[in-house]
Amino acid sequence: MTRDQKYKAFQELHARPGAFVIPNPWNAGTAKILSALGFEALATTSAGYAFSAGYPDSAIEVTRDKILQNAKEIVEATELPVSADLQNGFGHSPDSCAETIRFAAASGLVGGSIEDATGDPTDPIYDLQLAIERIAAASEAASHHQFFLTARAENFLHGLPDLGDTIRRLQAFADAGADVLYAPGLPSLEAIREVCAAVSKPVNVVMGLRGATFSVEQLAAAGVKRISVGGAFARAALGAFLRAAREVKDHGTFKFAADAIPTSEVTSYMTSQKR
Repeated sequence: MTRDQKYKAFQELHARPGAFVIPNPWNAGTAKILSALGFEALATTSAGYAFSAGYPDSAIEVTRDKILQNAKEIVEATELPVSADLQNGFGHSPDSCAETIRFAAASGLVGGSIEDATGDPTDPIYDLQLAIERIAAASEAASHHQFFLTARAENFLHGLPDLGDTIRRLQAFADAGADVLYAPGLPSLEAIREVCAAVSKPVNVVMGLRGATFSVEQLAAAGVKRISVGGAFARAALGAFLRAAREVKDHGTFKFAADAIPTSEVTSYMTSQKR
C-alpha cells in the first residue's frame, strides 16, 4: 500500500459504523505481531518507546527526532496505517506544531496527535486560545499532507478533572480542524458518553489505565469511535519481565519459562509478510 492508500484506509475506519481498536506497538517487532493478529491500524506510544530506550516518558529525553525515528521503523514494519503520539508538538508555538506534522508525514505516518499539555508541572495546560492556535496550525499543515490530526485535551492526566473545560477544549479543537478528539483519563463511562455526545468529530478513548475496564462493546455504545491502549501493552510486557526477573533473583527458580512465547512463534511473526 502507498501512503495515500493507507491514509484513505485510515479515514474509512473512522467513517464506518461502530468502534475499532488501534493498539500501540513500541517498536518494529511489536508492530509486526499486532499486524499479524489482524488489527486494522496502529498507533505509536511515546511511553512505550521511552521505556524501551531507557528514558522516562518526557519530551526532554524523548525528542522529536527519536520519536519520529521510532515511528518510521514501525511504519516500515507493517502495511497498516500508523498514527503517532506526537506529544505537545515538540514546541510551544503553533509553528512548531505545524513543523512536527510536516516531519511526521514525511516519515510515512498517516496521522498523529497533538496535546494541550505544556510539560511544565507548575502550569500544565496551555491557555485555551494558544491551545486552539496550536491545533489550527497543525490542522493547516495536515491538510496539505493527507494527515489525520488528533487533538488531545489533557486535563484529567494533570490533576484538573474539569469535564466542562475539557469538552469546551475538544469542541474548539474540532472547530480548529482536528479530525479526531481525545481526552485521556476520563473517569467514567458516563463522562465518556457526555464527551461523545457534545462533539462533532470521532472520539478516541484510551483503555489500559488502572480502573478502566470498559469493553469495546460498551465504549461503542457510548459513542466512541477509536480505542487505543497507550503504553499499557508495553507496561504489561515489562510487568511480565519484572515478575520473571524477580522470580529468578528472589527464588532461584525459572517457572516463568512456562508462560514464555515459543521462539518459533516469535519467528513466525517476524518473518511473516507485512499486512
